[in-house]
Parts: sequence; structure tokens; C-alpha cells
Amino acid sequence: MEDCVFCKILSGEIPSHRFYEDDLMIIIADIEPKAEKHYLAIFKKHCKLFTEMTAEDAVHLGSCIRKIGELAPSLGLENGFRIAVNQGEDAQQTVPHLHIHILGGQKLTETNYRKNAQ
Repeated sequence: MEDCVFCKILSGEIPSHRFYEDDLMIIIADIEPKAEKHYLAIFKKHCKLFTEMTAEDAVHLGSCIRKIGELAPSLGLENGFRIAVNQGEDAQQTVPHLHIHILGGQKLTETNYRKNAQ
């Protein structure tokens, strides 16, 4: 997608520090962190929502999640982490490209991931 910020990061049009990269995803730091350590695992295939994924995409996403667990110590998340995916407007998905938030580096609370908490 030519106007997708994550596609621009993936193509190198927007520079980013990549903590990890393989054939399926990259991991970068979130620019608006909600925890001491807040990374984004960005799926390389452009899908806006889970509902757009194919069965093969779902297998690849599972591999990405497993890899996040393997990488946790090298990302400073050896004491635990939270993963979250915002799906759609009501979940406050701000970039329409499938990505996983990885939060940790501190004792997390409910408010670490609530925007506009009420």
C-alpha cells in the first residue's frame, strides 16, 4: 500500500532501527511507548485486519509470535512481556497494517496499554 506508514518502513522509504528482521516480520521500537520497552512486530505482508488473513498468513503469524518469545531476552524482556493487537477502529488501531505490540521492561498494569482511559 503506497500510503501505509508501515509499508514505507518495510521498504526502507522511512528509516528505522530494526531490532530483528526475518522473511515474515521486522521488530522496531514504538514511537509512542506505553511501557519502558515497547516494540512493534510488523507483519511484512500488508493485511489491515485478522479477517483479511489467509490460512497461510495465520501460520506465518503464529511463527512470528513464537519468534517473539525466543527473542524476549535479547529485547530486555526476560522477566515477562505483554503482546497486543489492535483490531479496527474501536480497538484504536491507528495504522491499518497488522502489527503486534510487545510491552515489558517493567511491572505492567492495565493502564500501560489503555489509550484515553475513562
